[in-house]
Amino acid sequence: MNEMILLVAFFLLSVSPNEALLNKVRSNYDVFLSNKDLCQATISELEKKKNESETFLGYLGALQTINASHVFNPITKLKTFNKGKQNIESAIKADPNNIELRFIRLSVQKNAPAFLGYNARINEDITFINNNRQQIESEFLRKNIELLFENKN
Repeated sequence: MNEMILLVAFFLLSVSPNEALLNKVRSNYDVFLSNKDLCQATISELEKKKNESETFLGYLGALQTINASHVFNPITKLKTFNKGKQNIESAIKADPNNIELRFIRLSVQKNAPAFLGYNARINEDITFINNNRQQIESEFLRKNIELLFENKN
C-alpha cells in the first residue's frame, strides 16, 4: 500500500503544472457540458495560460463554446460561442499541424448546432487526425479522439 502511495506521489510530482492542467482538461473534457462550475473554473485557469501555448488557447476556446450552453441569454450565448470559436481558429492558425487543436475544433464542430454554421472543416479535421494519430502521446487525448469518432453525429 505504501509503495502505491509513493508511486502516485512520484507521478504527481513529476508532472509539470502545465502538463497537469492539460491532463485535467483532457480527462474532464466530456464532463464540462454537464458541470457548469467545473467548466467555468477551468476557463479561469486557462485564461491565465492562454498566451503560453496554442493548446491552452484551443482548450480555452472549446470550453468557451461549451460554456455557451450554460448561458441563458441568447445574445450572450452567441457571443460566448463566437469568442470560443475565434480562440480555436486563432490557435489552429498559429499551429496548423497540432493534432490536439484539430481534435478540439472537430469536437466543437460535430457538436455545435447546425444553424451556427461552424461545420465547414469537419472532413478536413477527420482526415488530418486519421493521418496523424501515430503522433498522439497523451492517453487522455487518444481516448477523447476514440470517443469522438465512435459518436457518429
